[in-house]
This record gives sequence, structure tokens and C-alpha cells, in this order.
Amino acid sequence: MDRPIVAVRGVEKSFGTFRALKGVSLDVHAGEVVCIIGASGSGKTTLLRCINQLVAIDRGAIWLDGELAGFRRSGDKLYPLTEQEIARQRLKTAMVFQRFNLFPHMTALENIIEGPVQVLKRKRSEVIEEARALLERVGLAAKADAYPASLSGGQQQRIAIARALAMQPMLILFDEPTSALDPELVGEVLAVMKELARSGMTMLVVTHELGFAREVADRVIFMDHGGIVESGPADSVLSRPQEARTRAFLSAVLT
Repeated sequence: MDRPIVAVRGVEKSFGTFRALKGVSLDVHAGEVVCIIGASGSGKTTLLRCINQLVAIDRGAIWLDGELAGFRRSGDKLYPLTEQEIARQRLKTAMVFQRFNLFPHMTALENIIEGPVQVLKRKRSEVIEEARALLERVGLAAKADAYPASLSGGQQQRIAIARALAMQPMLILFDEPTSALDPELVGEVLAVMKELARSGMTMLVVTHELGFAREVADRVIFMDHGGIVESGPADSVLSRPQEARTRAFLSAVLT
């Protein structure tokens, strides 16, 4: 296959005495949808935050589109990148959080155009046209002038997805994007994510929605206690898991 968009090798991360990641390695290739499942505290969110360089790793390495993340190699030594250099690398990815993180004082349209205009320095008129198309794509064309407080949680999360797409990333990281939603609103967000998957968007998704993972994911990764226990095609991992820990987790969440 082509060079992976993300290559994670032996990544470790601790918070005090708690080892959140223990030698995690994985690849994500262009066009893949990879879902990560596991109990709370298994390291799923920490892994996403390390990939997006919101958290610095302790050991190992991460490459984004072939470029070493967070460091520059000179001879046999590695030197940390500046915040500005990290921000440039971070543009290759976008992240959709559990809690939407929309700017409350901006309309839906303004939230979407903020990044392209302020960070990418693109023309406002050009970006507005694209933002309206993105609102149409997520089913919220009529909400361009609405403020977050007037939107449901599902609508806010769809705006957050449109905002991520506006930055034209190579990869979108989803951190349990439906976990903060009322059950009746989950479906509208998953429908947008399914459309993204069908369009060929590369996605790394931390989720508890096993039905979504079964339907959409090319691969499912089960994490437990900071490590990858099992990885494989969605139907294989979810229907015929090889590891006892995977079977125990699925038995608990499916009953």
C-alpha cells in the first residue's frame, strides 16, 4: 500500500504514575476508516490527542504523511519543533471532540469559516461559498445564521464536522463524537459520518457505537489498559474476536 497518512510506532505516554499508552503502534492509510473501541481509560482518547499533538508523547514516534511529528532530526539527534511548526503539522489533521467546542459568540457559518480565514489566510468570500456547501452537506443549510445556543447537540456536532472539513485535512480524528448526545440525536451525526466514509475521507474514530463500526469501518482496533489487544476487519473483530479480553468487552457492552 501507499505510505500511511499516520504511522504510530511504539508510542508511550504517562500521566504521573498512570501509563496511558504502552508501546502503541498502528498505521492509517488514505481512504481508510479505522474505529477504536474499548472501555473508558483504555487509552483511546490519549492516542488521538497524541496524533494531533495536543499531548506530547514520552517515547516512540508518530509520522504524519511521512513527516516526523513534533521533532526535527539533525544527524543523530532529535530537536523539538516550535509551537508554530507543530501548528503547521497539525493542519494535516482535524479533530471532532465530544463536546463540540463551537465558539458561542459566532454563528454556524462564522464557526466554519474562522479556521480557513484566520489560519489558512484564505479569502473570506471564497470560504463563505465553501462553508455554505458544507452546511448543505451536513443537512444544516438553513442554520447558517444560527448561534450554537439555539441548536440541538446533534446540530452542533454536525457544525463541528463541517468546521473540520473546511480545513481540508488529510485525516479527521473523531473522539467519541456521539457520546454527549441524547440517544435520539445520535443517528443524525452518524449519518453524516457514514456519508464522509463513503466519500473516501480518511477517518480515525474512537466510538462506542458498535453498529456504526460494523457498518463503516475497514478496521476495528480494541484497546485495553493502554495497549492494542486486537486489530482486524470490522466483522472479524466484532463477530469473531480472537482475544479473551476482546470477547469479554463485547459481551459486556452488547448485553
